[in-house]
Amino acid sequence: MSMDLLLSGPWLLNSPTTTFHHRQLPARKPPIAFASTHLHPSPTVQVVGGIPSHYRNGSAKFYPPLKGLASEDDWFNLDSDIHYWAKSVRPVQWYPGHIAKTEKELKEQLKLMDVVIEVRDARIPMATSHPQMDLWLGNRKRILVLNREDMISSADRTAWATYFAKQGIKVIFSNGQFGMGSTKISRLAKELAADVNVKRRVKGLLPRAVRAGVVGYPNVGKSSLINRLLKRRMCPAAPRPGFTRALKWVRFGKDLELLDSPGMLPMQISDQSAAVKLAICDDIGERSYDATDIAAILVQILARVPSVGTKALYNRYRIETDGQSGQIFIQELALKLFGGDTHQAAFRILMDFRKGRFGWISLEKPPW
Repeated sequence: MSMDLLLSGPWLLNSPTTTFHHRQLPARKPPIAFASTHLHPSPTVQVVGGIPSHYRNGSAKFYPPLKGLASEDDWFNLDSDIHYWAKSVRPVQWYPGHIAKTEKELKEQLKLMDVVIEVRDARIPMATSHPQMDLWLGNRKRILVLNREDMISSADRTAWATYFAKQGIKVIFSNGQFGMGSTKISRLAKELAADVNVKRRVKGLLPRAVRAGVVGYPNVGKSSLINRLLKRRMCPAAPRPGFTRALKWVRFGKDLELLDSPGMLPMQISDQSAAVKLAICDDIGERSYDATDIAAILVQILARVPSVGTKALYNRYRIETDGQSGQIFIQELALKLFGGDTHQAAFRILMDFRKGRFGWISLEKPPW
């Protein structure tokens, strides 16, 4: 399930030219209806359409909608642009050997779970939803945790909470670094699995600890969340994808056992719009993408976000962006600060976004 809908509100400025390494974006078709969006079980949502393109002298320029016409459709339009931009860059794919090895083991362990805690990135809850998760979990009780709540606005938290409530899914916002939400997760896991020991008592068996599996994409904060629950470092954690490579059981008091697991990704990511967001948010290995391509797309995204725009980009880097492509912006930043090293320039832009230098920005909105 990989649904992408995004980035925000009215676009206030003319969009930069979308030519990466002098590669022309594919011609765009007139807008058509979007595929319906729902939570279960929809492995891939193909986003089509978007705002009209105007080609002049072989280059594509994208113009914002007229003033006063901004609506939720703008999020679909921008995501459609991301979808097309992704076609001009190297596909983002990452499936290291340890994921293939542990995926089979994890599916076997999930059969023993009383409740499953699925952790997603609050900035991209749809892009960090595994397309096979519903199939793996079946009817098992699930807690959905949107980690990194401090990286999105309160309005976005409210919107996502409302959306998932309508789906009948219990959602908890958390911050694995500082422990926010960890107590709620522990309490809810025990509540959802309370009937396990009721049934055991009826059978004359002694009660046992509730078993909860913690699953999700790479680098969404699973191990850090467990460490906060336990109030000590029991699971190795680092801020990079693929650090956890094996399943590990840990005990939380006498009545809760937690299974930490490596990040799980599909073998093939068919929705490259979602894959680009994974790369932007550092939820997929660095070897899976070209940093300059991803940073160029990020620049073009930020230029369309009303709370950022080209003015904020200029204030931070002192480089004009109006009418320029993301690639040109990176080349100019490389010459200005890094002796022409475009990789270093791209990495600086990505890190600035990940550290909130442009403010805390959600890259997705709920599919109302």
